[in-house]
Amino acid sequence: MAKKSKDARVQVILECTEHKQSGVPGISRYITKKNKKNSPDRLELKKYNPILRKMTIHRETK
Repeated sequence: MAKKSKDARVQVILECTEHKQSGVPGISRYITKKNKKNSPDRLELKKYNPILRKMTIHRETK
């Protein structure tokens, strides 16, 4: 039986940065995967926020 290798891909949660500042109730979060060897820094992606109804920057949470 082959040895299981340690997986470089990890699941991360992206949370909207503008939503916290707006004061509107609710949270906009997305779940995605990233390769921690290729991108060790925090991930930032433009995603759609359905509560604010616009594209906003979503940053990886801890």
